[in-house]
Amino acid sequence: MMGDTVRLTVAQATVEFLAVQWTERDGERQRLFAGCFGIFGHGNVAGIGQALLQHETRALEAGRRPDLPYVLARNEQAMVHTSVAFARHRDRLQTWACTASIGPGSTNMVTGAALATINRLPVLLLASDTFATRRSAPVLQELETPYAGDVSVNDVFRPVSRLFDRVQRPEQLPSALLAAMRVLADPAETGAVTLALPQDVQAEAHDWPVELFAERTWHVARPPAERSRVLDAAAAIRGARRPMVVAGGGVHYSRAEQALQAFCDATGIPVGETQAGKGSLPHGHPQEMGAVGSTGTTAANALARQADVVIGIGTRWSDFTTASRTVFGAEDVRFVNVNVAAFDAGKHSGLSVVADARETLEALTEQLAGYRVADDYLAEQARLWQDWDARVEAAYHPPAAVTERLAEGQMTQGEVLGCVNETSDPRDVVLCAAGSMPGDLHKLWRVRDRKAYHVEYGYSCMGYEIPASLGVRLADESRDVFAMVGDGGYLMMPTELVTAVQERVKVIVVLVQNHGFHSIGSLSEELGSQRFGTRYRYRDSGSGRLDGDVLPVDLAANARSLGVHVTEVGSRGELEKAIRMAKEAPADSGPFVIQVTTDPLVHAPDSEAWWDVPVSQVAELGTTREAYERYAGHRAGQRQFLAPTATSSDNDEGAR
Repeated sequence: MMGDTVRLTVAQATVEFLAVQWTERDGERQRLFAGCFGIFGHGNVAGIGQALLQHETRALEAGRRPDLPYVLARNEQAMVHTSVAFARHRDRLQTWACTASIGPGSTNMVTGAALATINRLPVLLLASDTFATRRSAPVLQELETPYAGDVSVNDVFRPVSRLFDRVQRPEQLPSALLAAMRVLADPAETGAVTLALPQDVQAEAHDWPVELFAERTWHVARPPAERSRVLDAAAAIRGARRPMVVAGGGVHYSRAEQALQAFCDATGIPVGETQAGKGSLPHGHPQEMGAVGSTGTTAANALARQADVVIGIGTRWSDFTTASRTVFGAEDVRFVNVNVAAFDAGKHSGLSVVADARETLEALTEQLAGYRVADDYLAEQARLWQDWDARVEAAYHPPAAVTERLAEGQMTQGEVLGCVNETSDPRDVVLCAAGSMPGDLHKLWRVRDRKAYHVEYGYSCMGYEIPASLGVRLADESRDVFAMVGDGGYLMMPTELVTAVQERVKVIVVLVQNHGFHSIGSLSEELGSQRFGTRYRYRDSGSGRLDGDVLPVDLAANARSLGVHVTEVGSRGELEKAIRMAKEAPADSGPFVIQVTTDPLVHAPDSEAWWDVPVSQVAELGTTREAYERYAGHRAGQRQFLAPTATSSDNDEGAR
């Protein structure tokens, strides 16, 4: 110590600073960083690596656990996925830091950064960089750019980060760290934050003011809606004949589920849910219409087609939610958008309410006192949902006409999802990201708890499932986590199973083997491309195409080789038994993989909605020409949603 300063390296100062950052909302306080994932190389082993060791050693010598524990990951992209899933489960109030070496180590995190920023989820990336002094340039893994000496590979993080900074001098570190915390704790601005740390600067010593290492608590705001905006929104809803809510992820992050339920109980307005918003109302609530859009239920989509006022709560209006701007089909449809992010609140020419979801729902419920939709609209909701729920039941328990066509040991994907749903506990978490299962889960999964559904569909990143299941389990050990992953996704990133073994974290991976890309195979067929290049097959010696016999890849054996508990099942009864066995295992048992084979040609019930994927305008293949005709027909139904929504200045009722 030197008076009011302490001498530490840049890396040591970074670690000590991160260990004392907290967030607070509604009086609830928690550490911002649960720990630091990392993989060391020459870019960070003597910097952040040494600093984490020193931090851990000091804590252990004092007889306590470190405030910023370190966990060794196996893949840089995967450790970002783990951190992001943890942050989502903790409602964006906590996350992890991730450290990687220079060059490929750091740039491996770019995909994870994109996923975090697209989904508005906080994660801190400590990306190592080449020498700031350039005294040994060019160093191993350095990109030399003839036209710009200050560019490194880490500049690729700029477009996928909510904040990017490069610390070239120790004096820059405090402002960089404080800016990073501000973004991570801001519900409207959050996403990936990347701090590029040159390897020589990480190890450089500096005299830091002790105030830098005092505990800081970052308040996570609940911005209330302007009264005039609430009045305008209430007026628009009162004037609607067929209003509808679209619940997005903002409902969950705001913890607004009870406020939404109270709003629906009072008004009778039905709710369709985005992927991030699924579970905003529990299964069985009379206004719960399930998923909306391209992967939606027929109930929600039927109501969406005739809705005249659509109230978006915490949604960014992706193409899947709007069925590529075709599902909201009423000529006079208007939008009311409630979102903490002004960018999202301003979409579709909607009446923009820039505010917290819970605060706004409570204010709207008060303003709409005495208002309720017509009885015939309530009856229509009940009828549509009853019809859809019967379709779900048939998917969960397929009739003999379907099962008799299956090969021995095969199940349908709907049956697999139904078995997991019905055998798991209400608080257990189902997790998925890519392939055909996210769409099927969105339509079919019966959510019974606000945190029981975790499908990443902003980036739909293959390989997310296994590392993300680790993140959710670390966030809440009281819940079992079921990672639903196809063989394609498993092959992308099974590495964090080893991390789960290392940390004795019990996650349950349901590995669905269908010998290829189920989702893209179906899409390819729909677009007239005949499932080309989507099946895992030998190359045929005669045709030269990948349409020979099925590859003899044994994914169960692969999982066993990683130290995982593995069960292979071929029937519903065997699957139920395997699930129960995994659930009954001790919490520190490590990961389980349950492999089941499905038939990719048996599909879930149709959503009766569209997704815009362009088809070749000219083609020699007849299947492609036919697909283009269908595509052109769907395109004709697309809307731009340009009509403005009335405000209180236009509406006497809204002004009163």
